[in-house]
Amino acid sequence: MKRRITCLVLTLCLALTAFAGKPAYLFSYFIGNSEDGLHLAYSYDGLTWTPLNEGRSFLTPAVGKDKLMRDPSICQSPDGTFHMVWTSSWTDRIIGYASSRDLVHWSEQQAIPVMMHEPTAHNCWAPELFYDEPSQTYYIFWATTIPGRHKEVATSESEKGLNHRMYYVTTKDFRTFSETKMFFNPDFSVIDAAIVKVPKSGELIMVVKNENSNPPEKNLRITRTRNIRDGFPVEVSAPITGDYWAEGPAPLYVGDALYVYFDKYRDHRYGAVRSLDNGKTWEDVSDRVSFPKGTRHGTAFKVDASVVEALLTSSTSSTGNQ
Repeated sequence: MKRRITCLVLTLCLALTAFAGKPAYLFSYFIGNSEDGLHLAYSYDGLTWTPLNEGRSFLTPAVGKDKLMRDPSICQSPDGTFHMVWTSSWTDRIIGYASSRDLVHWSEQQAIPVMMHEPTAHNCWAPELFYDEPSQTYYIFWATTIPGRHKEVATSESEKGLNHRMYYVTTKDFRTFSETKMFFNPDFSVIDAAIVKVPKSGELIMVVKNENSNPPEKNLRITRTRNIRDGFPVEVSAPITGDYWAEGPAPLYVGDALYVYFDKYRDHRYGAVRSLDNGKTWEDVSDRVSFPKGTRHGTAFKVDASVVEALLTSSTSSTGNQ
């Protein structure tokens, strides 16, 4: 029996070694209203995404007013640790945080009190993580409405009172955080910002959603900078998405191609646009991508293929907690 177990372990180690150094991609997402927590899918080509853990959740939400886990954003640190933040409620002034070494077993969940100093803050939506290599610093940024704080925009009756801007904090260790500051303040209501680094030039491209509702925009646009510490220009591009409502952009380089995946939330399906010139021109490739049924807003990130293979061979069948 021991010899059989040893052979299985050796086979697994050899399989993981064979995949070491090869690229693969993960997509973190939620389904429904996110009550069951974190879901993961994988891809080797950026087009076909397959659910992991047989479509079951990897982590059940435990913090926040509503104990949700919407918009999970995952970033892998240089030491291999995966850090995740998420939206914990429609009306929280905190965001959720947890970490993991293997995406299966997770640390105790924490509430980061990013807007508790703003008593009238309406929300903390769709937090995203970005690791700035030059300063070895993590940026956490999210959308918040603070009534009367910003230039008013025309809103529909259903979205009356919502006027979002992007705020941020920084951290090096996820134990201490900077004070909350303004991150992106354009002349429109903005949510769902996500950043990707151009591999060769190091330039940063940020995708945002224009959330204006009267008349409705509900499209994705980009802005770019050389250094995140300098901020992003508030003059954004023309829409990169088409004549449909889009949100939850997830930018990802697959080779030289830049994909932006997004939720066509009115159509109840996922879409994508692709650029072969680092965001200068775009083509809609929604008909070429496939995602697990019910996929909602998340993030796409590159990992070593051995990470995916370990998840595929994992026998976990329930939520992982340490």
